[in-house]
Amino acid sequence: MNRCLALLISVPLIVASSSAYAHARLVSAIPGTGAAVSAPRTISLTFSERFAAPFSSVEVEDGRGRVVSLTKTVSEDGKTLGGTFGAPLTAGAYRVTWAIAAADGHRMTGTYSFTVR
Repeated sequence: MNRCLALLISVPLIVASSSAYAHARLVSAIPGTGAAVSAPRTISLTFSERFAAPFSSVEVEDGRGRVVSLTKTVSEDGKTLGGTFGAPLTAGAYRVTWAIAAADGHRMTGTYSFTVR
């Protein structure tokens, strides 16, 4: 009986603590990974949890490795990092590099590419 009671008490604690160690992840992006789009004026990356805006960034490079001018924005809920391009993107390949400081203190980074037709 004591073993059953201990098991019943410990299982919810283990499950609850394992979810606390989950990291923020990229849930969606516009333009998305591998997308072929027409001259976007903005970019938007939504994450699974809030992040610390002052310690987070997004950068877009063209096919020659030149950084594209971008005014960074953060949504009110603190889950979407985005920006507005200084000018519409011209045809070609682009690479997005992002970095966020998640609420749990972990730094998460990633890259993906899209094409402007």
